[in-house]
Amino acid sequence: MNSADNLLASAAPVGLYDQLAAAVTTMKPERVAELAREVLRQGLSAEDAMTLGLAAGMRRMGEKFAAHECFVPEVLLASKAMYAGFDILSKAASYKPQATKGKVILGVVQGDIHDIGKNIVKVMVQAAGFEVLDLGRNVPLPEFVKAVESDLSDRSDRSDHGLVLGISSLMTTTMPRMGKVVEALDKAGLRPGVRVVVGGAPVTEQFARNIGADGFAPDAHSAVLKIEQLTDKDEGLGTGA
Repeated sequence: MNSADNLLASAAPVGLYDQLAAAVTTMKPERVAELAREVLRQGLSAEDAMTLGLAAGMRRMGEKFAAHECFVPEVLLASKAMYAGFDILSKAASYKPQATKGKVILGVVQGDIHDIGKNIVKVMVQAAGFEVLDLGRNVPLPEFVKAVESDLSDRSDRSDHGLVLGISSLMTTTMPRMGKVVEALDKAGLRPGVRVVVGGAPVTEQFARNIGADGFAPDAHSAVLKIEQLTDKDEGLGTGA
């Protein structure tokens, strides 16, 4: 047994989780995978390792990104590291953590093919324990409505606020289509069952209010916080951040 093995073998659970988080934030997928396997070898909780290790690491990256202490490439590399551990730990998990927090549908409006921001939000939201349906970019309005309707049709209680729709646009020319999506949800009678969060470089909180969205997120970290707030209780822009 070499010195690295000795270090892993002697690490307490919390120490291993901290090492996992650190390996994510330092963008080391091989190290993350090694630590994830050690978690399982020691018979520790895969769920705790994902929550206290992988998710904690991505949350730190989100905080750094929001504070402009790191940039898109670093966040994407950290997400690659996180998934290196997630692929190992999720297979051993006895439950799906996202099932306890809600579901998030994400998409970029039609006419906009910029999806890096949306992809970062996806990683952060998954790390926070939500199930994510990614509709992709250049999404036609009916596809947003169809996705929401399909999910709500499977719910016994449509007012439990467990569903969030995240819409993004990186261009001022496509921003109005976010409002059209909200209008379409209203017309379809689906609005009471879904919370809508909007974001993207040109989007502002005032714009979100004007189109009737429930939340505005200027970055991925803010998106996670807003989604957690909206799924925890019935709060929108009028009562929350």
